[in-house]
Amino acid sequence: MSKKQSDAVETNQAKPAAAAKGQSAAEDRGLMARFAAFKEYLLLSRVELRKVSWPSWKETRATSMVVLGFVAVMAILLGVVDLILSSVVRLILS
Repeated sequence: MSKKQSDAVETNQAKPAAAAKGQSAAEDRGLMARFAAFKEYLLLSRVELRKVSWPSWKETRATSMVVLGFVAVMAILLGVVDLILSSVVRLILS
């Protein structure tokens, strides 16, 4: 029996078992293919993460301080603009 014929026989034998579980053979293969694709995705992600140049703790702290400083400056700036605009609206409405 050729490989193609043996695969066809295995597929035909698998269908009744899958149908007994309430699934078709195609759905079962689809689920296994999804698990295989997810496994490959995780492996490739791991490979890519090893290529990343991670910053040192010193660089991370310095960058975090710059971000926090910028957030503080913007909060103050937006607070002042809000006070000015609310005063203008109050003057217009009163």
